[in-house]
Amino acid sequence: QVQLVESGGGLVQAGGSLRLSCVVSGRTFSRYIMGWFRQAPGKECEFVAAIRQSGDSTYYADSVKGRFTISRDNAKNTVYLQMNSLKPEDTAVYYCAAVRQYGYPSTSSEYEYWGQGTQVTVPS
Repeated sequence: QVQLVESGGGLVQAGGSLRLSCVVSGRTFSRYIMGWFRQAPGKECEFVAAIRQSGDSTYYADSVKGRFTISRDNAKNTVYLQMNSLKPEDTAVYYCAAVRQYGYPSTSSEYEYWGQGTQVTVPS
């Protein structure tokens, strides 16, 4: 059983930064592509970023490219999302997700395991 637990959300002023963390249980963390998604009220779940198993390849949604950075520490079973230059439109619940496959999955249906989410609020 794989369990994902996010932390690090909160309220931050526009232009500020937050770092989200997601700790994954189990001994096979390094075999999973890890992704971050977000869902704002009344909107569909949106892909944010993902990182492949070894951490050597990352990809991002255009809306966060240049502002957000995904990284992972396989020794700590943890994936991070560093969010800089935050905007009000970044307000959402952020979810960590995992899938054991190769390629570049970027839709929610491709991911197998999910955390419960952490709220990020950027007031306008």
